[in-house]
Amino acid sequence: MPTAEVQSPYNYDSEYLTEILRSVKTIAMVGASGDKTKFSYGVLRVLHETGYDMIPINPSPKLTEIRGIKVYNSLAEVDRPVDMVEVFRRSEELYSIAQQAIEIKAKVLWGQIGVYDDRAAKLAKDAGLKVVMDRCPKIELFRPFWKPRLDLKI
Repeated sequence: MPTAEVQSPYNYDSEYLTEILRSVKTIAMVGASGDKTKFSYGVLRVLHETGYDMIPINPSPKLTEIRGIKVYNSLAEVDRPVDMVEVFRRSEELYSIAQQAIEIKAKVLWGQIGVYDDRAAKLAKDAGLKVVMDRCPKIELFRPFWKPRLDLKI
């Protein structure tokens, strides 16, 4: 029996996403992991290798670096301007992270796939940030070159 494709209610124009990914240089990843099996590690790796200045954020005192990149305990501790805050945390945490992104004067709040909160989006937009929710920047970077064939049998 075929399964229904689940579509995100958050649809963005490809030009909007492309402009964000072209304009940002520094990305703070809240919820970055040093575990190579975690999705956040793979996304951080690809974005870093693509040329973005990645800033891993993780409050674990045991985690001091990922891929040779210094890990910060919080957004407030970051010692340079941040263009985009990418969130790999539960949706329930997005509102407080949006507040922190506003405080550090980030330009973009990006919720990873499965991370979304309409209140957080409104808060960030009202403060002048661009907002993307329930999307992966790694996927969006390569989307122009990748055409999925969802009709193929597995």
